[in-house]
Amino acid sequence: MSSTALFIVHQTKPGKRDEVRAIWMRHMGPAIQENPGHLAYFYNFDNDNPDSICAFQVYESAQAAQDFLKHPNYQAYLSESRLLLEHDPKVMSLSPQWTKSV
Repeated sequence: MSSTALFIVHQTKPGKRDEVRAIWMRHMGPAIQENPGHLAYFYNFDNDNPDSICAFQVYESAQAAQDFLKHPNYQAYLSESRLLLEHDPKVMSLSPQWTKSV
């Protein structure tokens, strides 16, 4: 497999998770939906932490992942959400070994 996956954990400031979600929906949802480099994307609320958001995404390649970082919607999301986060997100880069399509 040549795909690349990322698992990202965002810790929002207390009570700001819904605000971050609204920003994500406005900018990221449309950009990801239209991006052929994204093979899968799961945006999740952490059931055990009311101020945590986890995202799991699979790209067709490492280059596709790098290219998306330049997307204007991603840049807008970063700009608008930055002050609502406790710190930079934790990002894990993964090499998928096996997947099941839905």
